[in-house]
Amino acid sequence: MTFRFMTLRFRMSLLAIAATIGLAAPLAATTPAAAQTKLKMVLNWKYQGPQGWFFLADDKGYFKAEGLEVTMDQGNGSGAAVPLVANGTYDVGFGDINALIELSAKKPDEAPVAVYVMYNRPPFTVAVKADSPIKTPKDFEGKTLGGAANDGALKLFPALCKMTKIDCTKVNMTNMQPSLREQMLMQGQVDGVFGYVNTIRFSAKLIGVDDKQIRYINYGDYGMDLYSNAIIVSKKLIKENPKAVRGLISAINKGFMDALKDPDAAVAAAAKREPLLKIAVERERFDATIKDEMNHPEIAKIGLGNVDPARLKKSIEILVDANGLPRTPKVEEIFTAEFLPPPADLAKKLF
Repeated sequence: MTFRFMTLRFRMSLLAIAATIGLAAPLAATTPAAAQTKLKMVLNWKYQGPQGWFFLADDKGYFKAEGLEVTMDQGNGSGAAVPLVANGTYDVGFGDINALIELSAKKPDEAPVAVYVMYNRPPFTVAVKADSPIKTPKDFEGKTLGGAANDGALKLFPALCKMTKIDCTKVNMTNMQPSLREQMLMQGQVDGVFGYVNTIRFSAKLIGVDDKQIRYINYGDYGMDLYSNAIIVSKKLIKENPKAVRGLISAINKGFMDALKDPDAAVAAAAKREPLLKIAVERERFDATIKDEMNHPEIAKIGLGNVDPARLKKSIEILVDANGLPRTPKVEEIFTAEFLPPPADLAKKLF
């Protein structure tokens, strides 16, 4: 009998003993990897450069390290993400917190909750041609404005009307496919279009329209200092798996910090999902988004992802009053800081 055969018999004897006394696993067994929690996430828009931080978090394994498998689908407007999370189609969305406020005022039990606010400056605008006679919101009266049905700026237009004391009923409104917005504006089919400043700016560039050919009537210049896009999650997910929510935000925050250090890698991660993206334009869009939509002075104190409760409270009141909403949600119904990473891990300076 060879030594190898004796070793094999000895090993088989140990396995038999283990089975007899009910040990949990045989000697050479490996522990299976823990099952990943699957989350479905809808983005604010089609794949673009500024979404690169989400894709970096995925590519670098940050979601996986938190026990998560996150599927990220393209969106159809920041406002559209909110009802998709509310009705259970998605667990997570990157959507407009103002649409969330409106839903919470009407259907508080169904409304999701914001857990990480990324766009802390109001990007909402009405874009007009540079030579347009429209100079202020008052000039909208008698003109035709257009936008996609789920556009955040379009949904907030009644609030802008009230803030600027103009008569919304004197403004002609039309809906359009998002892909036609800049083309219809430049062809004169509408006098102005709703949207986010940088969405319009860079979509126009992609069809050969120079930035100097467009002007912007920005909501933030007329008293609407609102937050915008945030990571929103369902109440169901918070209740049933708070660990997953915390892990999700930790991973996204790490992806964002990496994107700040290497914007080119972030844009490349987006282009990996959509090869038709024009890298140079998306890099410009990335930089402009950081500068114009995420760089509110408050982040130096509270960090990106968090909110100033007093500012959010005022935003809620503006929307409730302007839109005649049936109730005024409390700040804690709209946002919770419970799942944020430690303050030291949040970005305090973006460039």
